[in-house]
Amino acid sequence: MNKMLLIILCIVALAGYAMAQNPTYAPGSTGGIHGVDKLGAHNNGGRGCTGCHAPHSGAAGAGGNVGTGTVVDTTNAGNDALWGQDLGPLYGYQLKMGDNGQFVETLPASSAFAVGSDEIRGIMMCLSCHDGNIARGAMMTNQSWEQKFGLLPTGAGGQPLYGSKPIPTLLGNDGTAAGNYNNDHPVGIQATLGRVGVASRWTIVAGKYTTTDAAYLQFIANYGAPTFFGRTPPVLSPLDTTTPTNAYLVCTTCHTPHTMYTFSASSSNKIAGNSSGVYPTYFFLVAPYNPGSQPTPFQASSATQFCRQCHFSGAGGSNEASGIMNVTTAF
Repeated sequence: MNKMLLIILCIVALAGYAMAQNPTYAPGSTGGIHGVDKLGAHNNGGRGCTGCHAPHSGAAGAGGNVGTGTVVDTTNAGNDALWGQDLGPLYGYQLKMGDNGQFVETLPASSAFAVGSDEIRGIMMCLSCHDGNIARGAMMTNQSWEQKFGLLPTGAGGQPLYGSKPIPTLLGNDGTAAGNYNNDHPVGIQATLGRVGVASRWTIVAGKYTTTDAAYLQFIANYGAPTFFGRTPPVLSPLDTTTPTNAYLVCTTCHTPHTMYTFSASSSNKIAGNSSGVYPTYFFLVAPYNPGSQPTPFQASSATQFCRQCHFSGAGGSNEASGIMNVTTAF
């Protein structure tokens, strides 16, 4: 009898452990991935905030480039946001992104360093860890943290949504030719909202994006528009502060480095009409994004809706732009 009781207790304990490996969400409430720190991968193996923001001496304070053991940027290291990774290899580096590399971004030279530069804060700081080709940040394993620890969602019937091959986290060293950025979403001064056809639906009022487009307003009611609505422009040309046409994308247009798996609605940026509540997301995306949401035939996945914020019309566009107004979102 005692042996049977011990077996039962072991089964219960293992079941509890298994549940802990499959995070649960409470979208629209105060939920999230219960028991997982919101920084997730950006806890940096235990170093925490100082893995990216060195309180003294910038990249030197973090030990320099993980590949060479040296610090290339000895002029500006740590002078913006106390950045603790080495920006040196990236100064003046050229990225050719998107189909056939048609979006070319030449990163600022060291002599053009400026505190608050959107290209530096929104692209170079990200690549100082996530490039993997010429810039190599510490603690990068080139695999999605959520995947490594079994935190990615599953589909109907518990079927996996992703394969077993590691999902790369290094843009310039992802298993294709070293330095290939053609398979990466464009960012930089050529990746403007005007060029990708988004700008016409938006205006800037009091320094923030707003829209009067009826179809897009219905999309906001069905999903939201956290990448745009109510936000200050991701980046604006210094010569154009009143129209989104010359606003261009940076990494932090779509990603936030400080919250891995949750997005919180607010009164200024409602999600599906709700001004409060925590919604699931993955991969540090700055909006609800859950590929495991399992929508009904009358719903759209939040993972699809996230992309439709920009890719609103045209091929593969939104329901609302196609005249279908009543498809809600599964979060």
